[in-house]
Amino acid sequence: MDLNMSNTTVSHCEKNDEFKYHLYSVIFTLVFAVGLLFNAMAAYIFLCTLNTRNETTTYMLNLVVSDTLFVLSLPFRIAYFIKRDWVFGSVLCKISVSLFYTNMYGSILFLTCISMDRFLAIVHPFRSQGIRTKRNARLACLAVWVMVLCGSIPTGILLDTSSNDTDSSSNSTNFCFENYSKKQWKAELSRVVIFIETVGFILPLVINVFCSVMVLRTLRSPTTISRGGSLNKAKILRMIVVHLLVFCFCFIPYNVNLIFYTLVRSKVLKGCQAEYVVRTIYPIALCIAVTNCCFDPVIYYFTSETIKNSIKRKSIAWYNRVRLLDTVHGESSQNSPSMITKSYLLRSKGLRVNDNESTA
Repeated sequence: MDLNMSNTTVSHCEKNDEFKYHLYSVIFTLVFAVGLLFNAMAAYIFLCTLNTRNETTTYMLNLVVSDTLFVLSLPFRIAYFIKRDWVFGSVLCKISVSLFYTNMYGSILFLTCISMDRFLAIVHPFRSQGIRTKRNARLACLAVWVMVLCGSIPTGILLDTSSNDTDSSSNSTNFCFENYSKKQWKAELSRVVIFIETVGFILPLVINVFCSVMVLRTLRSPTTISRGGSLNKAKILRMIVVHLLVFCFCFIPYNVNLIFYTLVRSKVLKGCQAEYVVRTIYPIALCIAVTNCCFDPVIYYFTSETIKNSIKRKSIAWYNRVRLLDTVHGESSQNSPSMITKSYLLRSKGLRVNDNESTA
């Protein structure tokens, strides 16, 4: 969803947000490249290297799925922002719009689940043992998917790729991401925004702040410090800081501006100044919001010791293999082929044993 306010309003406000197309093209291309790489690495770790999964990794795996689906839709957006003409059909436009909101609010809710899981594990470690199960984590993920789809699918369905709200400066014959009429904003879309902002942003923000404050409060208690030690306390503090920084940086600017944007489009807030402000802020906030699929793998690394150890093991194994190949190549000029083969097989066998032991 993007800004496309009509110039036929009574105030005849001047449109001055053409910079957004160049901004979107550059930022979305970078996000596609980095996000695809990071999430491919995360998917490989989750699916191929982790022998056991806990509640936290269950939430993270669902977050990888959400991020990957959105990243794969970015090339269509990039092509549209460059050509300013949607040539991929109405259905694909609706799917692409739905994936954006599915990713954003799915990310918010899955990060909230991780925060709540950490809260239960640290603040109520004994009473939460019956709650923090893999089965309940799967049920929570299912509930998240149902909620985000209930909010994102109607947003995509309401969008059309043809509009009467065009202006003379636009060369597009087909729109996408910016084609909601004034009537839709006053009727259906206002209700959808209220739902996704309440369930998908305001409540999760309150829960994340509450869980983080309670965890920090628990860590300050003498009994926790004596039981966990300063090293564990530092690790948990780093997790909370990274989690909140990513959450606030990616989601607060866009969602706060979306509230005011909805008020402007619904004519609750009137005037060219209000329109100018939301038009200017919206593209910047949107670009910040889509970077969440690049920052989520950072949260995986700092939140899960299992993932961090897996990355370290794979890095060491890769480094050892490179050194082994260099050594064998150096020996090739001094030893006979049979001796080289025996040496390589023995070392490879030993390396595989060590690698298996490290991942057990």
